[in-house]
Amino acid sequence: MSTPKNKQMLLKPRTLIAPKFLKFCYILLAFLALSCKNETTNTSKEDVQNKNQTDIAIIETTTNTILCFGDSITAGYGLDDSADAFPAVLQQKIDSLNLNYTVVNSGLSGETSAGGKSRIGWVLNQGIAIFILELGANDGLRGVPLSETRLNLQAIIDAVKEKQPKATIILAGMELPPNMGQDYTNEFRAVYADLAASNNLEFIPFILKDVGGIAELNQSDGIHPTIKGHKIVANTVWKTLKPLLKK
Repeated sequence: MSTPKNKQMLLKPRTLIAPKFLKFCYILLAFLALSCKNETTNTSKEDVQNKNQTDIAIIETTTNTILCFGDSITAGYGLDDSADAFPAVLQQKIDSLNLNYTVVNSGLSGETSAGGKSRIGWVLNQGIAIFILELGANDGLRGVPLSETRLNLQAIIDAVKEKQPKATIILAGMELPPNMGQDYTNEFRAVYADLAASNNLEFIPFILKDVGGIAELNQSDGIHPTIKGHKIVANTVWKTLKPLLKK
């Protein structure tokens, strides 16, 4: 009979201590949970701040973009590799100087000034440091009224200034073959000079200088430059572009 009694006496203190011990555990766990929560909150805030700083750095980096917006001349029509087109040659020159710029080729074969006007909006959704505008040749070859070409090019320039106010715009002029008529070709040439002057733009009078009309520098169609021709075009653009680049 003594054994059950002793067993009961031993059990009794345990039943009295257990609730206090459990209460202490609950308090301790609650304290630890609160501490972890505060630590997690602080860490999350730090992570968000770090992420925001990283995002800003990425945005600042991507603003060093040179966007070549044009037609088949920019796109590199007829070449086996777009890496041979003049925008890619410009990138090679930039890389050789270790400058933090990325050249984006946004050329579209067959593009007119009206087509460029219609697609300029979404093209400007990226940060742009320098915008090279090379359009209008297809307008001239199709005999589009010069007043229409002028308005379309002006609309593109206005869009760039509105959405990318810090971007420097380079307008690349174009010449037409003499068979289009002397008056039309003269007026066509004047459109680019007038737009460059009235908008205070960097200006390349003729992007195909030393290439246009030279058979060995153009493909069989007599219009689109060969690989060698594109290197000369890149050199022409480079004379205007290089002074604008910042280390």
